[in-house]
Amino acid sequence: MNIAIDGPSGAGKSSLAKGLAKYFGMIYVDTGALYRAVGLYAKRKGIPVDDVTPVEADLDTLRVGLCYKDREQHVLLFDEDVTALIRTPEISMYASAVSARPAVRAFLLETQRRMAREHSVVMDGRDIGTVILPQAEVKIFLIASDLVRAKRRKAELESKGICATVEEVLADMQKRDRNDRERETAPAVPAADAILLDNSDLTEAETIEAAIAVVKEKMKI
Repeated sequence: MNIAIDGPSGAGKSSLAKGLAKYFGMIYVDTGALYRAVGLYAKRKGIPVDDVTPVEADLDTLRVGLCYKDREQHVLLFDEDVTALIRTPEISMYASAVSARPAVRAFLLETQRRMAREHSVVMDGRDIGTVILPQAEVKIFLIASDLVRAKRRKAELESKGICATVEEVLADMQKRDRNDRERETAPAVPAADAILLDNSDLTEAETIEAAIAVVKEKMKI
């Protein structure tokens, strides 16, 4: 079984996907982490975030991937575990920039689809239900208000020792939302058969509970 979780940043996709994977005994795949790894590579190469085209020349030799330790996902850039390095606002913007490049999306497409063929997965991102796994049995598009998402992301950053105001986070988030929504390749929009789930007023546990109900209804279990 494949479950696709899409939606804008800060909506709580990762928490929801992890919760569903644990409940149903599936593997969680954070596809955004792969783009963040490519973004980190671009930053380290000194490629400017406003024109990441040069990264395409390195795709033949670039190696990014996922591994799992105690059911926790770890992100690899070549052989380096970069899981703790890819969650900064700067890398978020790099991820948005590289994800708009068709060559980068094609580079990562087969990696993601292979995992879904070989395992039952809960995969989150921005185009899972529309492009990566259009055949997914369950598709959820998770949304929340801009202010709620910004406050959640601020708390997440602070837990990692990164200081930012709500206003700064909100501005970065809205810019990324706009870039992701308006890009020509795989725009971040709901699949036609996706279930819209607004969790602005829900706790993490309540969001997972609501999604479990959606999965059970769709799968008749």
